[in-house]
Amino acid sequence: MISISEVTEVDDDIVDAFARLIPQLSKSNPPPSADQLRSMASSRSSVLLIARDGDKIVGSLTLALFRIPTAMRAWIEDVVVDESARGKGVGQALNDAALERAREAGAKTVDLTSRPSREAANRLYQRIGFVQRDTNVYRYEL
Repeated sequence: MISISEVTEVDDDIVDAFARLIPQLSKSNPPPSADQLRSMASSRSSVLLIARDGDKIVGSLTLALFRIPTAMRAWIEDVVVDESARGKGVGQALNDAALERAREAGAKTVDLTSRPSREAANRLYQRIGFVQRDTNVYRYEL
């Protein structure tokens, strides 16, 4: 049974889970430290969700929420499901929980990006109801 919860306190179990999960998402970025995770968990602008299968943390998702002049915005970032739990509905459960929290916060839309090479993730997002936008995404490296 998959359960979703918000990280409000960081313990060794959380730190260890991110040390295991983040390398499965990104080879170029290190896992967050305990202090970084605490900062995320206490932030008013983000919601850090984790998925558990029994006692094991098998996935995570970050929902960023921020107000701009035209609306409350929501953005899903860094969705990762442990290799051992893929195909079990973890990604769906994480996204459903994030969409509900965004709705509760007053967001009218939720955005995300996903590399084309992440074929299973892209199929999931489309199945949930995300629609690919005709837009350019730009990045400025600092």
